[in-house]
Amino acid sequence: MFLRRVVFLAAMVLASSPACAQMKPAAMAPVPRPRVLRGLYVNRWAVLDDRIREMIGIAKRTEVNALVIDVKDDRGYVLYKSAVPLAQQIGSDTINPVPAAQIRAVLDSMRANGVFPIARIVVAKDPLLAGARREWAVQRADDGTPWLDGEGKPWLDAHHREIWTYAADLAAEAIALGFSEVQFDYVRFPDDPRLLREAAFPLAKSRPRARVIAEQLEYLHKRIASLRVPMSIDVFGLTTTDPGDMNIGQQWEQFAPHANIVQPMTYPSHYSTGMYGLENPNANPYAVIDHALKDAKARNAHVKHAPEIVPWYQDFSIGEPPYGPEQVRAQMQAGYDNDIRSWLLWNAGSTYTIEALKPEILSPAEEKTVRSKRP
Repeated sequence: MFLRRVVFLAAMVLASSPACAQMKPAAMAPVPRPRVLRGLYVNRWAVLDDRIREMIGIAKRTEVNALVIDVKDDRGYVLYKSAVPLAQQIGSDTINPVPAAQIRAVLDSMRANGVFPIARIVVAKDPLLAGARREWAVQRADDGTPWLDGEGKPWLDAHHREIWTYAADLAAEAIALGFSEVQFDYVRFPDDPRLLREAAFPLAKSRPRARVIAEQLEYLHKRIASLRVPMSIDVFGLTTTDPGDMNIGQQWEQFAPHANIVQPMTYPSHYSTGMYGLENPNANPYAVIDHALKDAKARNAHVKHAPEIVPWYQDFSIGEPPYGPEQVRAQMQAGYDNDIRSWLLWNAGSTYTIEALKPEILSPAEEKTVRSKRP
């Protein structure tokens, strides 16, 4: 009853906004989260051109049972017309917004076909908001102007609570529309060595970056918990192994208590030469995932109220060898051999290796039988 009231009230607030008058979010309870979750990332373009229908079809005929949909991407664009005041003020919902009827149809179709809908919301990498609210951007130490990354884009300074409030407000809206989990990405500082010598953080007050991220995630977790849906966070793959925070504020023991699910981006192509004793990590997907997940489980064992671990796997090619069914399956198998049966596949273009997917989710015993029959 409490859950239905929360969702209903959120829907009523959204429906009262003139900008969202046509959205009319449905007051539906979230879809139960699958015990074993296997999902694909869906970018905004796949929703705009309706390729998402194909992806729902993939889920209907394979083991995939979840889709991670960009609600706010790393350019700062919101997927649909929003009732969140800040989104309206900065125009983040005005760039090719998906029509309300299309969003409703997609979420209804996912619900009808048992596909779990996850809303991905990027937090600190938001050049649109950083440009509109320059006082919230990472500042240059020499002149106080916004610091720019290698692509010439400003980043939000993670010390500012306002940017996390914006993410939480968008999350509440997404849940009211029918999403059943919120996934926060870029919950960190920029991964650029220039930051240490070029940027200033007046709100730091001597706090380590890992503590800042932990405090902000704690705030987000409380906000999302009130909606009674799971909260997941995307983190660097190396967080499973590196004991520090890599100067981005992500340190396993500090962020892990503040999420229901932690999703390390364990892409073999992103590990440097020599990591885990491998000359070419990209050519050894099983070994990379095996090492990374063993470390993640060991770290998690020391976390009170430890989160579920759901790794992101690589379904794209960078360097040699190009990735196909063999490499994708090798990552999955490394997870299964570490008793981690859930996974997410990442391809920035939302184009996936269908041959790597099984028709249905097998039990551990069935997986073992299949492996024993392989030549």
